[in-house]
Amino acid sequence: MNTETSYNKALDYLYSFVDYSLKHSSELAKADFNLDRMFALMESLGNPQSKYPIIHVAGTKGKGSVSALCASSLKVAGYQVGLYTSPHLLDYCERIQINGAPISHEQLVELVEEIQPYVAKVEKLTTFEITTALAFMAFAKYGVSAAVFEVGLGGRLDATNIVTPKVSVITSLSYDHMAVLGNTLALIAGEKAGIIKQGVPVVSSPQKDEAFEVLERVAKEKGAALTLVGRDVTFKLTGSSLDGQKFNLQPSTFILYPSSFPCLALTRSKTPPQLIPRSK
Repeated sequence: MNTETSYNKALDYLYSFVDYSLKHSSELAKADFNLDRMFALMESLGNPQSKYPIIHVAGTKGKGSVSALCASSLKVAGYQVGLYTSPHLLDYCERIQINGAPISHEQLVELVEEIQPYVAKVEKLTTFEITTALAFMAFAKYGVSAAVFEVGLGGRLDATNIVTPKVSVITSLSYDHMAVLGNTLALIAGEKAGIIKQGVPVVSSPQKDEAFEVLERVAKEKGAALTLVGRDVTFKLTGSSLDGQKFNLQPSTFILYPSSFPCLALTRSKTPPQLIPRSK
């Protein structure tokens, strides 16, 4: 069987499970979202998600862009970087990238064949849960030294939320998936804040007061240092063209990130901080 035939069979297998991304919001409201299935599946696979440091990104707007920017920065700093995003545009493998390139069709086929016996032992798994597990596996198997995971929906009960990241990120919050996340900004913020882990630093985009109050409360409860862009870190655009943008970044206070990501460590400075190459 050639690779493309095997690849299409692998996709048929993945789509044979419930895919909530294709469901109407009224059906989403009835969905059985919980993390028990993911914990069980990853435990049986040896918890590959614990083998590399992770940045975890949730939000309503900009989470995909922020995830891509984080991955790009880590790559420039010398890391072998995994990036997991959804949905894909043209090819399913776009969801699982290493150093900016999607995994190959052949690699996806190998991963699907490897995971099938374990999936068979966990009831009611969804397409997104299995795909998330494939990303965890791929990044461990192909030797990434850091990874960035974008939340699929919400945060608290999202399949990606079984990780303990080195940094949690919450981008701009607004009204989305209200049938699942709630009909007020505070409720939605509470679901997104579900990615905040005990003692893990969290960075937030500027938020409306109603949302920020929730993030601030949860961060305090979790003992998670909260950095707010626009308050603790400011920036000024200095140039913009079709080739890119230039800006000055100015921390207004000390920000300490874990040593797992030395390239992201910022300190008080009169000049914009530079990326620090990862030590070999």
